[in-house]
Amino acid sequence: MSDKKLPNTAYILLWFPKPSETFVFSEVENLLKLGLPVSVYTLYGRLEKDLSSDMQSYQGKILRLGVWWGIALPIFIFYWFLRSPVKTTMLIVRIVLRRWKGVEKTAENVWACFCAFYLAYRFEKDQIKHIHAPWACGCATAAWLASRLTGIPFSFAMHAWDIYPPDSLIQEKTRDALFVRSVTQYNIEYLRKLTACSEDKFHLIYIGVPMSQVKARHVSMEPPYQLLAVGRLVGKKGYEFLLRACGVLKANAIDFHLNIVGDGLYLNQLQRLCASLELESVVTFHGFQPYEKMPTFFQEADIFIMPCVVHSSGDRDGIPTVLMEALLHYVPVITTSVSGIPELIEDGVSGVLVPEKDPNAIVDAVTLLITEKQKAWDMADRGNRKVLELFNAEKNHKKILDLYNSYLLN
Repeated sequence: MSDKKLPNTAYILLWFPKPSETFVFSEVENLLKLGLPVSVYTLYGRLEKDLSSDMQSYQGKILRLGVWWGIALPIFIFYWFLRSPVKTTMLIVRIVLRRWKGVEKTAENVWACFCAFYLAYRFEKDQIKHIHAPWACGCATAAWLASRLTGIPFSFAMHAWDIYPPDSLIQEKTRDALFVRSVTQYNIEYLRKLTACSEDKFHLIYIGVPMSQVKARHVSMEPPYQLLAVGRLVGKKGYEFLLRACGVLKANAIDFHLNIVGDGLYLNQLQRLCASLELESVVTFHGFQPYEKMPTFFQEADIFIMPCVVHSSGDRDGIPTVLMEALLHYVPVITTSVSGIPELIEDGVSGVLVPEKDPNAIVDAVTLLITEKQKAWDMADRGNRKVLELFNAEKNHKKILDLYNSYLLN
């Protein structure tokens, strides 16, 4: 299919590239390689810290807004008011009167709405034919409003934190979207019930992770057993329960060391808990690590643990990409059945599932894997094959392109 037949597509993001969103970066890169003209528009400014070498060398089109744009945005609101006074007034009233649920989502969505007035103007100038938001929150809000102003069709994807809990515009965004892509079947069932939209509105395409060339291997599974956890230090990751499990492992005289890779708001709290449990000698906090350094952590690990929970706010993970990356390195995984995780991890087959918020269950799972090596190795092998089958970046990004074309070229 020639480039001329492919529609100019705008991707709206908060930041791009973003170190923790390697799967979004990979999606944009692969779509460009497949010939889709993608231009990225970000609601915030540039991120400079912790970018991978690929991110630093990205040459695609990016237009970044930011706080200073707040000065200019009223001009474009006035521009649209002159063009469509009734429609613009009604949209502004809906924005102002909307209750967005939570300070963070309120700030993000209100800023997204005001940015949308400029983006709508710019999309027409750039001859954009399709607007896509890779996240269902502020990004999709901007896409929805720009679409309402211009008539350009829009779509969005949903992951986890962007819909748990949902913002108060989710029903309108879902109803008006050309289609909605989900990275888990769990999300589709949730949003269908919430919005009462028909099944054909939703499409399941798993995220794509780079298929790193890792030679088939078995982890050593010898003491001291190397445990690994990777992810932002936030409530939904369940690190508190992992540390408490480590306290039991230490009391049981299990020789182990836990490496935690990631940074976040809970760092000080988790370090205090670690000290209170007298785990400083067996737990190391490594902070955020660049993507290029992560293979070393996986190669040195015997067991990967991701004890996800549903946070009191409703926030939760979808299918954490770190589970896929661990299995690509043939590391056996222990995790919970939260959200879409069972779509990747089948208990006893491709990993071990434990109840959320249950330190003793984590202890039992670790004990199982270190005492039954062959079972651990077999689960890692099956998990590796499942990742290769379901989460191949090139295959899944080709599915995304086919999805776009099935709607936009007809």
